[in-house]
Amino acid sequence: MASAPYVLVLYYSRHGKTAELARLIARGVEQAGMDARIRSVPPVSPDTESSLPPVPDTGAVYCSQDDLRHCAGLVMGSPTRFGNMAAPLKYFLDSTSSLWLSGALADKPAGVFTSTSSLHGGQESTLLTMALPLLHHGMVFAGIPYRHAELSDTRSGGTPYGMSHWAGANNEQAISAPEKALCLAQGKRVATLATALLNSHGTGI
Repeated sequence: MASAPYVLVLYYSRHGKTAELARLIARGVEQAGMDARIRSVPPVSPDTESSLPPVPDTGAVYCSQDDLRHCAGLVMGSPTRFGNMAAPLKYFLDSTSSLWLSGALADKPAGVFTSTSSLHGGQESTLLTMALPLLHHGMVFAGIPYRHAELSDTRSGGTPYGMSHWAGANNEQAISAPEKALCLAQGKRVATLATALLNSHGTGI
């Protein structure tokens, strides 16, 4: 039996803040009436292939190609590394050529999110560069519209390109009320678009 449609919330998190954002976004997905599937990716190192455990000791299960292939929508997150996504997430995306060749992700909605230690630490450049491989996959990019007042009220994170959070140099900044609201809004938007696109196609996953 085919699984119910779901939005994949895929992330890498080093100190836990990106994982917090992922859980809030997943809550927004579920508030819009669609299942959320939270997945992570393993760390990478020169001996990655030989040292990876099959399942992480804590946190979300590692993402599989099938998790990505069968999603109705995707929201992808990473901490910022020099204005770009972290290597573990890029490593995973670089392994998805077969999905690109088959067009498995084409016409599905996608959004991105990030967390930075400094207020001007590359949030927007990270979000924009994370969007590039999703556009190559033919996904429909979904940002956060300015109808959400929190985009104008926030003093920490949150952009029209996707959700962001200012974690602080020592990860001490709590996720603010506007940031939480924008996480929910992003999850709801991708889920709503996924539902609309599924209904317009008249097909299941």
